[in-house]
Amino acid sequence: MHNAFSAILGLMAPLCFAATISSATAAPPAKAAEDRYIAARDAAIEKISAIYDAGNTDDAARKAEEAASADLAAQMRAILNEAAREGFGPPKLHIDTFNRGDEGFGMLDGLRFEAVVGRNGEKAGQDGADGKYVEPRAHIIVTTQTLFERWLHAHKEWWNNNVKNVPQQIGAALKDESFYTQAVSSGSAVVNFNSLPIAKPAGATFAYGMLAGRTQSDIPNAADTVFVAAITNGKVYVAYGSIDPKVQVPACIAIRTSYNKKAEQPEDDLRFEKIDRKTYDKLGKLRQKGEDGYKRCFTLNAPKQASFAEATRQAQALLSAALNTR
Repeated sequence: MHNAFSAILGLMAPLCFAATISSATAAPPAKAAEDRYIAARDAAIEKISAIYDAGNTDDAARKAEEAASADLAAQMRAILNEAAREGFGPPKLHIDTFNRGDEGFGMLDGLRFEAVVGRNGEKAGQDGADGKYVEPRAHIIVTTQTLFERWLHAHKEWWNNNVKNVPQQIGAALKDESFYTQAVSSGSAVVNFNSLPIAKPAGATFAYGMLAGRTQSDIPNAADTVFVAAITNGKVYVAYGSIDPKVQVPACIAIRTSYNKKAEQPEDDLRFEKIDRKTYDKLGKLRQKGEDGYKRCFTLNAPKQASFAEATRQAQALLSAALNTR
């Protein structure tokens, strides 16, 4: 009897050992799902970029993009398992294009919820009463912390060496305007005017809010957008939305206007060769000085405005919507 029992144990031991090795080496389900998503996304980028590189922008490219978006959105919904948000439509994949040559290429992997109404209260996603397209008033993007880290690594040198890239630590990235420009904005740069004194939600390990604007050239005269971010339960939540009223400081605008006025005459003199480049350069970069002075003034004085407190309140509400706790 003892010998028979020993024989059974002897047979079981290798099986248990093999099972232990298999369990130790197998990827956790969450990581395996993310690996599959990344592999499918990269394959879609290669395929669709090749179509566009070949000069084919017909139905074949559109159908390939639609198929890739549908597949990857389904994978992302399974990874995140996010509930619906009141006042927001069903989640979409937060990738606008798979073509490397497109301006919006390289946005953050995740799901995007869009508000069903625009800034003026009209239904979003269609033309409004004035004939213009109604943009959603707010957007919520959700991803996992590990997908976020992968995205950061891929964007370490996204811009050339002469331009500041996204910080490689999650907390630092979520406070930096370069992250929002690359990850969630398309067609314009995000300008961080001020951090907002939002309260960290229960259970969150990180929370941040910022008062911002967008630009394609000069810093805007008013902050009309808030961005918020939080990390909780292994997920990263990023949201942004338009605010009403805008935050504006007229005295700061006057500083920039003054510098711009000072710059006009030397620029004309250089253009008509009344002065040479060396003389012009000695005057300094007057327009840049105006931009820098304007932003310093705004950062210092915006918190004194009543509109700043209202922007903070709206940012806090947006964060609650992002975390689905309101």
